[in-house]
Amino acid sequence: MLKLAIAGVCGRMGRRILNLALADKGIEVEWGLEKPGHPDTGKNISGVEIFGVLPAEGRIDVLIDFTAAQAALEHLAWAVQNKTGVVIGTTGFSGRQIENIKSAAEIVPVVLSPNMSIGVNLLFKVVRECAQILKGYKVEISEAHHIHKKDAPSGTAKKIVRILQAQGFSAADENVGVVREDEIVGEHKVVFESRQDKIEIFHSAKNRDIFAQGAIAAAKWVKGRPAGLYSMDEVLFGKAGNEI
Repeated sequence: MLKLAIAGVCGRMGRRILNLALADKGIEVEWGLEKPGHPDTGKNISGVEIFGVLPAEGRIDVLIDFTAAQAALEHLAWAVQNKTGVVIGTTGFSGRQIENIKSAAEIVPVVLSPNMSIGVNLLFKVVRECAQILKGYKVEISEAHHIHKKDAPSGTAKKIVRILQAQGFSAADENVGVVREDEIVGEHKVVFESRQDKIEIFHSAKNRDIFAQGAIAAAKWVKGRPAGLYSMDEVLFGKAGNEI
């Protein structure tokens, strides 16, 4: 039985993770976490108590975090103290914050990914393979999300940039085409183009369940793993990518 806690449990992603986890007979959701002052703190949602601060006691196996960068680091520090595995789907980390996550991963197992969905991680894999072959092609990246999304470009788009940079392409975050419109769940496109042809790789999320399912799969996978910084490549495909 996986004993799970969810940070950001009342947000768009947190709600879907909670609902899917409660329907999974192999998971016991011990508690949820929201920022202090949130109207749902202190409540009991579907049998799960919602805290405004991290509980001092209560052993869990894995904490799933979909919050904000600084809050995620605070939750990670708690996980280090309590020897708890962590799945981080939060985005918007600075370089220094990534280094802090790497340091924590020397003590506890951490799965870090800007996108937990199987489809998007397959997109990462395909983009990596295309970039290894299509040397000399021009490349364009674009993404679209709902108007509530805070970071731009998205963490997913930034990872695509890093994948391309690792293969020698002159991609940059500031060159990513960004759209924030309506309630778009998430769309990402990568275009490789030469004088002879054009290759387009596109992923569109229909709902948030694909991210929630991936986060739960990551939580099951990371339980009991040795300390280390893991990617969704390892969770889904058994092999690590070279980019964080």
